[in-house]
Amino acid sequence: MDYKDYYKILEIDKKATQAEVKKAYRSLAKKNHPDKNLGDKKAEESFKLVNEANEVLANPEKRKQYDELGENWQQNQHTQNQYQNSNQKYYQDNANQGFGDVNDGDFSDFFEQFFAQQRGGNRQQNQPRKGGDYETEIEISLQESYSGTSRIIQLQDEKIRLTTKPGTYTDQRLRIKNKGSKGSSEGNHGDLFVRIKVAENSKYVRKGDDIYHNINVNMYVAVLGDDIILETLSGKLKVKIASGTQNGKSLRLKGKGMPVYGKHGIFGDLYLIIQVKIPENLNEKQKTLFEELKLIS
Repeated sequence: MDYKDYYKILEIDKKATQAEVKKAYRSLAKKNHPDKNLGDKKAEESFKLVNEANEVLANPEKRKQYDELGENWQQNQHTQNQYQNSNQKYYQDNANQGFGDVNDGDFSDFFEQFFAQQRGGNRQQNQPRKGGDYETEIEISLQESYSGTSRIIQLQDEKIRLTTKPGTYTDQRLRIKNKGSKGSSEGNHGDLFVRIKVAENSKYVRKGDDIYHNINVNMYVAVLGDDIILETLSGKLKVKIASGTQNGKSLRLKGKGMPVYGKHGIFGDLYLIIQVKIPENLNEKQKTLFEELKLIS
């Protein structure tokens, strides 16, 4: 599609004022009006082009786009947005001059394709724009991660209570709808995203939904076996240590680990790593007994 120079058609300079555009249009439209040039196809075509040029240059927004794209308009054209409504009419501000209406069909293909992009863009601009999102971070303990907890977040003048479910994990992002910045219309806010950080625990190491815990067992329990009471994230737990338990042995307690996030009643496992504690500072009697044990073993 060939480029049409609307300034040349109206016989004006590109720096012409809006008043000069209007004056040139009136003069040329009157000169080439079909009523004054019956049967003159050339005048009829000129009249259409004059109206088309005025439709663009008399409109500051269209003129700005036309000036910015110029002869490079095809490089910026998005054909998928081409204007489809052939019934829409464009009316000129020329009723006082008696020049009549200019219909969509009177515009050239260049005009239709050039401003199809603008119409598509305007539709996008008229759509509500969502506001921006906010993001913050909160730290919770491993115990709170296990059982679930809540925090109060101060957002400008508003206090928001955030509740975390059991099994919440580090780097999890929780979304609170419509608590971001304001959009272009009421109720079209962005969202607030809260990143979770689970603090390290001195006793327990979390790996996925499983928990690893080192427990100290004295030598006598390791050798003879016994039941011990262990404090866990879910409360006190009685654990049986078998006789002859070796240092570094791992005991798996199925279903005693972390809650699986979003799956009620499902848990990971708890692994107990046995650390056998050797007695220190033995008295003479204890040493004698160990010597006797050594001789008979």
